[in-house]
Amino acid sequence: MFENRPDREHEVVFVGRSNVGKSTLMRHYTGHSFDTGGKPGVTRSPNHYDWASEDFVLTDLPGFGFMSGVEADRREAIKDDIVHYLEDHADNFLAGVVVVDGKSVIDIIDRHSGPDSIPYDVEMFHFLQELGVPTIVAVNKMDKVDDRDERLNDLCDRLGLYPPWKQWQDVIAPICAKKGNTKALDEAIRSVLHDQQRDDLLKFF
Repeated sequence: MFENRPDREHEVVFVGRSNVGKSTLMRHYTGHSFDTGGKPGVTRSPNHYDWASEDFVLTDLPGFGFMSGVEADRREAIKDDIVHYLEDHADNFLAGVVVVDGKSVIDIIDRHSGPDSIPYDVEMFHFLQELGVPTIVAVNKMDKVDDRDERLNDLCDRLGLYPPWKQWQDVIAPICAKKGNTKALDEAIRSVLHDQQRDDLLKFF
């Protein structure tokens, strides 16, 4: 299921819980509609969009975590597939973008935090970093958040980044994908691409 990756050298990969807007972001960047739906868990295998001339691919991985109507063992299998995909292709990733829902992410992280558990969002952020992948957190749906700075500071705190969030603008990118407001994420990705001598890809962001 996860073996349909185009044969391209470099990749920007989007990961995150179900229904946080990853596929909307892909549509924004590619102009191409992918299989999305109102129900969590619609994307069960990776969506790839590639440019042969630039030897580059954008990938939207399936959502992880709780999905209404999806059994626990199936959810775990999807998460395992995601982890293996990230491990297998880490050397190809120019950037990893962890997409979170700005309105609910703090509550979700706190609900799943405990002495024996790490919330998926936090785990995925650190996992990508451990793989040596430049990692950006796209904080989506910020149009629904009133206490913007406080919420972003709290997120930094949960991720082990010292607040205030504004000193992490290369990592924390508040956006609203549905409205096409992705400037903070565009700039963060462009910065990473520039650092890796891929200025030829800046036009996509």
